[in-house]
Amino acid sequence: MTKLFTIIPLFLGGILFSQKTISDADMFKTISTEILLNSKVYEDLRELTKDVGPRFSATPGYAKATDWAEKKMKQYGAQNIYKQEVVVPVWKRGRESLQIKTEKGNYKNIRMLALGGSEGTNGKDLTGEILFVKDLTEFNKLFSNDVKDKIVFFNFAFDQSIVNPADAYNIAGKYRWTTPSLVSRKGAKAVITRSATSAFDDVPHTGSMYYDKDELNKVPAITIGAKSADELEQLLKTQKVFAKINTTSGTKGTAINHNVIGEIPGTLDKSVILIGAHLDSWDISEGAHDNGAGVVHCLEVLRAFKAMGYKNKHTIRVVLFANEENGVHGGEKYAEEVKKKGEKHLFAIESDAGGFAPRGISLDMVAQRRRLIFAFKDLFLPYGVYNFDEEYAGQDIVPLKKLGVPLAELVPDMQRYFDIHHTSEDTFDKVNRRELMLGAVSIAQIVYMIDQRW
Repeated sequence: MTKLFTIIPLFLGGILFSQKTISDADMFKTISTEILLNSKVYEDLRELTKDVGPRFSATPGYAKATDWAEKKMKQYGAQNIYKQEVVVPVWKRGRESLQIKTEKGNYKNIRMLALGGSEGTNGKDLTGEILFVKDLTEFNKLFSNDVKDKIVFFNFAFDQSIVNPADAYNIAGKYRWTTPSLVSRKGAKAVITRSATSAFDDVPHTGSMYYDKDELNKVPAITIGAKSADELEQLLKTQKVFAKINTTSGTKGTAINHNVIGEIPGTLDKSVILIGAHLDSWDISEGAHDNGAGVVHCLEVLRAFKAMGYKNKHTIRVVLFANEENGVHGGEKYAEEVKKKGEKHLFAIESDAGGFAPRGISLDMVAQRRRLIFAFKDLFLPYGVYNFDEEYAGQDIVPLKKLGVPLAELVPDMQRYFDIHHTSEDTFDKVNRRELMLGAVSIAQIVYMIDQRW
């Protein structure tokens, strides 16, 4: 009798599914099974990183990536596929080098990278004495005479005591973003920063920086790895050290890139549930975790829903954004067009934190909407997803906040993410196939719940 009663509910469950009255828990399982058994996500990531390669804005690599993405959307059954024009800056890294020496020594090469958006030295040697500064508090106490004609060096390290590495990154990252203009105001020649990383190796991490809009003296901004930064600080404690910087980096005009957009139209109305990721990567990198993983997550949700025959009530739209790494112009352009067209967006979620195992979904929305999603939390627990307490969203969809759109972002386990973030080490081999698939599972599950319950 035990076996009989076990079989009957399963049989009835099959009938209910065929009549489209499947429970949410069963639908979560159906989504998970489809992706874990039939996913193309890992193979797609291999194609994007190895066949397409680096996808920096305003380069042939990015144009190749948009063609690849459009082809994938067609393959997976998307409709209304198009490329949306985006004006992006043309920044080129070019040649670059950093050498240091003591008063009596000879110059030796230090591994380095120019920060994205930095102006260079026009291929000429820029030399000067290095001024070590512990942090911004110490720097703000210095007078212009202390800084003038120096090359300022900040060795502000990741706070290893902070459990969430994203929080540590946001603190350390401001040294990359803000110090070029800060040192320029006091007459410095250039700035060197310690890379914003949780690693203790000597791999430099690039990333965006900015100058003040009215900046007249756009000083070169470069970064070095953690090991070199600590060695340089120790050297400066006992003697004067001089640097020679030579870079040809710089921004020259603008170009047209594209957001790539495709959708599954809704059966009930045209209101949009957006799934997004940025398609570009840094020039030095395959961009496997940042953000190849996010790109293939989005494409996989599209593929899985079509393969399952899921009839979504609202339009599910995949947007692969241009130029997140050095401008976020793709996200701004998309929001601008949404406002112009008067399109209604119910919800937008981005994947831009790597392809590691999912642990939560961050919610940037009003309290009432948060409570609705909190009611779904138990459905996610069997899939290792439990953290719904964060309150941020991906940079590309943030411009939609001004239009009142509830925002979200996939939260993977990020403990290893900032070891390789914005480096040449962010390669396909660093991504685990099963963890990558589970990220797509979580996004598909939350999109299903929004589609059914909002």
